[in-house]
Amino acid sequence: MNRPAVPPQDYSVNPFIVIWEVTRACALKCLHCRAEAQYRADPNQLSPEEGKALIDRIALMNPPLLVFTGGDPLMRPDLFELARYAIEEKGLSVSMTPSATPRVTHSAVEKAKEVGLSRWAFSLDGSCAEIHDHFRGTPGSFDTTLRGIGYLQELGIPIQINTTVSRYNLQDLQAIAERVKQMGAVLWSLFFLVPTGRAAQKDMIDADEHEAVLRWLYETGQRMPYGVKATEAPHYRRVATQMAQEKTHTASQKLSDLPKTAPPGFKRTDVLGRAPKGVNDGDGFLFISHVGDVYPSGFLPLRCGNVREQALEDIYRESDIMRNLRDKSQLKGKCGVCEYKRLCGGSRARAYAVTGDYLASDPVCAYIPQVWRGEQET
Repeated sequence: MNRPAVPPQDYSVNPFIVIWEVTRACALKCLHCRAEAQYRADPNQLSPEEGKALIDRIALMNPPLLVFTGGDPLMRPDLFELARYAIEEKGLSVSMTPSATPRVTHSAVEKAKEVGLSRWAFSLDGSCAEIHDHFRGTPGSFDTTLRGIGYLQELGIPIQINTTVSRYNLQDLQAIAERVKQMGAVLWSLFFLVPTGRAAQKDMIDADEHEAVLRWLYETGQRMPYGVKATEAPHYRRVATQMAQEKTHTASQKLSDLPKTAPPGFKRTDVLGRAPKGVNDGDGFLFISHVGDVYPSGFLPLRCGNVREQALEDIYRESDIMRNLRDKSQLKGKCGVCEYKRLCGGSRARAYAVTGDYLASDPVCAYIPQVWRGEQET
């Protein structure tokens, strides 16, 4: 189902994207797992009836894009029933991010296509089994991922590849980018690690490395046939703006010295489209846990309410935490005085994970605001 063109939204009213953690059950043991997933489903997870009621509320909010995540969504028995309800009954555009396990069968992918799933996203955290399987904590995960992608290619389901950027794969990003090209993906989404859940601060790359990767990512997006997106790195919008204004692009030679141009019309079609303006934690972005708790994102563990107790739209619109996140005048430190704060806003999840204050400066942004540079010069 193609998503119609969406006019610029007021994110204080409706989010652009809603992520629902349909279950926390998962067979993998990923080093960075936000959810600290477990092998069995929580008996208190939303029931099928509660899930459909939640979908009803989501459909009232513009509607946004809906993503089923986990844990592993395929470990929820009623997953495709919920997807069919959301797509056929409520007209939602639904994507899914299952884990690469033996549950990713040809039959499961056929069901996804049958119900009208807009996109299937797989995680690829290394260009080879050694790197990927170490990151995922499960031998054979790399081969299972490639097999699942083969099913998607065969059945014509649009492919999104997610990669978590960390110290484990920093020097492998170029090789992963080439893999993504070979797979025929429409989107490569890079998740910049936030030290929450199982992820540790020592796994996170530093500010200068973030800047180098973001500049390289912009260049990669210019020459690859797929789109690129950065999650928990809103300063990518600042980097892209700066680089677009430069007469000559100067991406880090440590990561890429490949040609910087591509023929017009070379991009693969992305039927979901992109947000009309920047999305950030609680600002166009909304996360619902397996038990119905509502958060600004899956990486920012500040509970704003529960859908069993309150309407989802009321939580999103009225929660003090959500409202603070959307008010950029509340930002502190470097982010608070930055001329790009409305375009960027910094990762609120990373600020919270590192400092304990979700309104503090993003600790991995290397940019010095003009006002600070002016003070230093004088």
